[in-house]
Amino acid sequence: MSDQTVAVLVPGRIHPRVLERLNQACEVVQVPAGPVTEIDPAVRERIRGIAISGALDNGWIESLPNLQIVSNFGVGYDGVDTKKALEHDIIVTHTPDVLNDEVADTTIALLLNTVRQFPRAEIYLREGRWKSEGPYPLTPLSLKGRKVGILGLGRIGIEIAKRLEPFKVEIGYHTRSRRDDVSYTYYGSLKEMAEAVDTLISIVPGTAATHKIFTSEIFAALGANGVFINVGRGTSVDEDALAAALRDGTIAAAGLDVFYDEPNVPAALLEFPNACLLPHVASASIPTRNAMADLVVDNLIGWFRDKTVISPVPETPVKG
Repeated sequence: MSDQTVAVLVPGRIHPRVLERLNQACEVVQVPAGPVTEIDPAVRERIRGIAISGALDNGWIESLPNLQIVSNFGVGYDGVDTKKALEHDIIVTHTPDVLNDEVADTTIALLLNTVRQFPRAEIYLREGRWKSEGPYPLTPLSLKGRKVGILGLGRIGIEIAKRLEPFKVEIGYHTRSRRDDVSYTYYGSLKEMAEAVDTLISIVPGTAATHKIFTSEIFAALGANGVFINVGRGTSVDEDALAAALRDGTIAAAGLDVFYDEPNVPAALLEFPNACLLPHVASASIPTRNAMADLVVDNLIGWFRDKTVISPVPETPVKG
């Protein structure tokens, strides 16, 4: 039964399953993405929640007098100003765990594709070149014997590490603090890790602390046999420095699922045969996205029903 006394604002696009389920539970108010737009005052009063995929303009937090919760579609929630939300006693939730396996699986696939050039080999076959030119050239790189460093050993990072173990590679990591529950090598800084390994995997969120931390210095430390994989946030990479590192042979290859200004991919990266590029698809399967959509809605409904949420972000003042 729909509760028309409660309204949820949906700025911009969101997974259709979110809209389908919300429409069965409450009033849904859809507005364009971006700055605050005019809403009927009576509707504005009824809005208790926001379902968002992407960036939320702070104007909505400041202008909705009865807003209680922002439910974010995605494990990363850098598009929501949690500090501003906290100032207004607004709960923020996200969708962790339900996408861990999918993202970790994609990371391993992207690593293999980058090192062994499987997408390029398939194109070679489809173009008839196997028949006309002979076998696909031997790939200069292999996963065998590599030393892998993971930046960010949280929920997804640990799943990536577990999947790497059967490949018999050495595994290390850097986080803000050492973990006592793993046997992987801990490095005290990103640069220290880059100097010690030949494969870097980034799974860090987009924050001020991670903005453009992958610099020319880091790529130089990784070295000419180095492979860089990013499934975290594109904002963590200085893309000009990465393009230069690929062009000059400072590193050997890169596999990217995320970019600084999506969906805009730098033309320089598109030119390199040693770059494997995906359009931010790490969690993009129907089962996983449906599970993420359900968690967005379940957080909202749970809050409206009995003030409980399943997956609040760490900064928000309630526990799941």
